Amino acid sequence: MVSRETPGPAPDLPAWLVGRDRELAEFTALLAGAGVERGLIGPREVPRLWQRHVLNCAVVADPAEGLVPEGSTVGDVGSGAGLPGLVWAISRPDLRVVLIEPLLRRSTFLQEAVDHLGLGARVIVWRGRAEGAGESVHGLDVVTARAVAPLDRLLDWTVPLLRHGGRVVALKGSSAPTEVEGAAQAIARWDLRDLRVVAVGSEWVDPPTTVVVAQRGAAE
Repeated sequence: MVSRETPGPAPDLPAWLVGRDRELAEFTALLAGAGVERGLIGPREVPRLWQRHVLNCAVVADPAEGLVPEGSTVGDVGSGAGLPGLVWAISRPDLRVVLIEPLLRRSTFLQEAVDHLGLGARVIVWRGRAEGAGESVHGLDVVTARAVAPLDRLLDWTVPLLRHGGRVVALKGSSAPTEVEGAAQAIARWDLRDLRVVAVGSEWVDPPTTVVVAQRGAAE
């Protein structure tokens, strides 16, 4: 894939991302090039890819935040352009990631990006809807999603893919508290515990990334 757009130089990165800057820059260039050409990213997003998209996702996987445990197998539902799944896979070599995406043009981009970045040993692209993935993708430690659906629907798609004791880590905006209130029935139905809304990455992104975190049942 050839990049025709320039997302600008990489900003200063958190210390824990030292050594991952080249791969993150390559992925950002793919988003600015093929991602724009194929309609996965809007052209106006190119100048702010680093802040609004790449770092916005990366800060959630900061080991110091403890939201994505070491060695986790992660499912990214509705992965789209690989946000946050590919960003996490690049940022955290200890993770295994399944990118779940139903649309062909998006899943094709994801597979090409995985191949280009040399992530094939740890990253799988699974083409299909999350609600039909249970037989092939299950027992995950973490399931994430970004800008996919309101929380009540999102929980019905994501929680079945988790092992008991696994966690949902959903990237949300300022509407997160309201969405949590509206998802009360789904939260009870799936026996979600320790649910909280947290803001992360305030030193690196403005506004910080808002995340809804919850555990499926008791820890094993």
